[in-house]
Amino acid sequence: MAQDKEAASRNFLRQFRDINTREFKKISASQFNDVWTHYDQDGNGYIEGTELDNFLYELVTSVNTLDVGPEVVSQTALEDAKALVMNAFDENQDGRIDIAELAQLLPMEENFLLLFRRDNPLDSSVEFMKVWRQYDKDNSGYIEADELKLFLKDLLKNCKKDIDVSEEKLIEYADTMLQLFDRNKDAKLQLSEMAKLLPVKENFLCRPVFKSGKQLTYEDINRVFKLYDRDNNNMIENEELTGFLKDLMELVQEDYDAEDMEEFKEILLKKCDLNHDGKIDRDELSMVLMSFNTRNSTQECQDELAE
Repeated sequence: MAQDKEAASRNFLRQFRDINTREFKKISASQFNDVWTHYDQDGNGYIEGTELDNFLYELVTSVNTLDVGPEVVSQTALEDAKALVMNAFDENQDGRIDIAELAQLLPMEENFLLLFRRDNPLDSSVEFMKVWRQYDKDNSGYIEADELKLFLKDLLKNCKKDIDVSEEKLIEYADTMLQLFDRNKDAKLQLSEMAKLLPVKENFLCRPVFKSGKQLTYEDINRVFKLYDRDNNNMIENEELTGFLKDLMELVQEDYDAEDMEEFKEILLKKCDLNHDGKIDRDELSMVLMSFNTRNSTQECQDELAE
């Protein structure tokens, strides 16, 4: 028996399988966090490289009651199993597993799984910034624990109208989400961290036309303007403007907060807001996009704007 326990401890995932059926048991929010932190050893938000190899090997072999070697599971069979898993769950086909993909892979608590919005991402970063402003109630530039708990409560209600989550569960979910997404461990979520929890369908500025260096057409610029001018008042302002800035910043800076956003906003408006109304019209947007399009990176664009 002691030998069995020792063998089981070497495969981290085996503890989550039913000892009789060998099927995975329902995994709680805290257990999910344990699995994630065990395999994302460098804490970069992805299971990749040797981490991914180790995870996939243990996923395939955890069905066995004891650790097995190559003589039991052939390398060919193992590689085939790994390919099947990645084809099924690596949704963005980047060759690694992110937190939301792992949540789809493991049998999660239903309510907790609903917090990973895979089927209904936000339409754009403009919608994201509206949500941000709604829940950053003290305007601190962060989503703190109590604000996050309220956000999760509302999100669960929107996902499933008849849902009733206890206060204890909400606290557990909020604590787990902080552990999963609070990369700098300051017990609150900054903008870039919240963006991982609440993804948008697409960063429109990642499309090849904006990176090719080719001359942008009127149609290209008009399409971008309509994307951000959500109220159709012919101005990009308020959350529309911060949503646009968020998309620009994400092209060059993985970690950013509200202060970074405000600094970038001041730089952009100083250079491109010709009538000084704190908004961006179609012609002013054209200036920004042309400057961005003719440079290799958003950082170069930002440096140019700052000059």
